[in-house]
This record gives sequence, C-alpha cells and structure tokens, in this order.
Amino acid sequence: MPIANAVDLAPSGRGTGQGNSHPAIAVNAVTKRFRVGNDAITALEEVSLDVRRGEFVAIVGPSGCGKSTLLKILTGLFAPSAGDTRIGGTVTTGPRRDIGVVFQSPLLFPWRTVLENVMLPADVQKLNRATHLTRAKELLDLVGLTDFKDRYPKELSGGMQQRVAIARALLHQPAILLMDEPFGALDAMTRERMNVELQRLWRIHNTSILFITHSIPEAVFLASRVVVMTPRPGRVAEILDIDLPAKRPLALMNSPEFGAYVARIRSHFGSVGVID
Repeated sequence: MPIANAVDLAPSGRGTGQGNSHPAIAVNAVTKRFRVGNDAITALEEVSLDVRRGEFVAIVGPSGCGKSTLLKILTGLFAPSAGDTRIGGTVTTGPRRDIGVVFQSPLLFPWRTVLENVMLPADVQKLNRATHLTRAKELLDLVGLTDFKDRYPKELSGGMQQRVAIARALLHQPAILLMDEPFGALDAMTRERMNVELQRLWRIHNTSILFITHSIPEAVFLASRVVVMTPRPGRVAEILDIDLPAKRPLALMNSPEFGAYVARIRSHFGSVGVID
C-alpha cells in the first residue's frame, strides 16, 4: 500500500472546502519564542499547516515540541512571535466563542451536575437557555450519559467525565474543535472506547477537528491527516495522508496498513520516543 500521496477517504463532503475558499484553520509560518530569565526559548519555528472544513487532523510529536503552544495560539491565548493563524480566513487576535476546546483534564465544576456542566457555554455566552437545554440533553444522549445527567462529576469515571467535556464543547455547535491530549490521562481500554466515540461524533457533527496527542497509534486511528512535529523547536517534519476507511473499528489497528503508518511516523523519532 502506498503511504505517500494517499487519498483522503473522509466522509462525503469532508475536507473539500466546498462552498468556502478558506480552510477551517490555517497556520502560516508561525514561530513562538518565550523569554525565560535571560534566555530566549523557541517553542515553534516556521510552522505551517491547515485543517480543511470537516477534516480531522492530528498533531503528534514528543514532549516539548510546541503542540500545546500551537493550540493556545489558535485559541487566542498566546500571540505568535512571527507568522499568523487564521480561523475561516480571519486572523486570530484573541479568544473566540466559535471554537470548542477540550483539554486533557475535563475541568468540570464539581458543584454543577452533568447537565449543568454541559450547559456552561450557554450560561457564559448568555445564549437561549431553553434551546440549548434541549441540545444539551441530545448531546448527553449521543455520548451515552442521559441516565447520569443529574449526577455530579465525582460520581463519574474518568472516561465519563471526558465525555461530558466533549458534549460541553459541542453545545454551541462550533465549526472547529481543538483537543489537547484529551484522553492522555485515561487507561488504555477507556482511551480506545473514547477514540471510537470521538470518531462517531465527528461523523455526525461534521466538525473540523485539530487533535493533539503523544500517541502515534491514536493519531493514525483518528485522523485523515497526521502532522508530525520535530523535537523543540517544533517544526513540521511531515504531513501524512491516512488512506484508511473513514469508519474505523478498533480491529483496524491490527492491520498491516495501520502498522505501516505507525512505523512511518515512528521513524521520525528514533530514540526520542513518543508514548503509545
């Protein structure tokens, strides 16, 4: 199976940019430097990539390569030292309300029920509560937590809490979802289930997703393209099209095709190591 120049087999209409000439996300020659004492540290150097509308792109690389820094630039929390990022063609100049973000920790409010946690974006942005309450219940049904809507976070497992966080991020129907190692703290079996769940939600909602991970198999399983980052300063080593079916069962991880992609990406790191 040829790995290079593979065809994007995302669901119909995904990743084509039809109807709009701008990608959902564009990162243009972004460099980010930090001042630490008397030293200047370059976290990212000349990084360029894009996420087409409805596409799932994963970024994989070793610790310290600037993956999370890039996500914070996209959310408007950091400004780049050089270059720019654009959402739908508009330069990012500060935090935006039309983006959903999921972090490694679910960051749920312990005094709010599951349903109230999902409703948080509507409360903060002062959106129509009745409309979004209906949507919150629909999202909880989608992630299999309808029976837990009146529970509190402490009563949920780690995987269930992360499903709440994903439902919350989708409440205001963002066109873009940024995910920073959202399953990194979960055990292996729960992580695999969450990967399948996220794939299903992606197909349903047609959301453009940029997904940060340390795990090479996770990146290959989830994404239509994988961006491989170098050790710090983070640069783009390769952007690899993943020519696998859009609907991916876990058994696909045992296939020679899947293994070939994992080996191709792993060859970039050698002894540096990336957690699988």
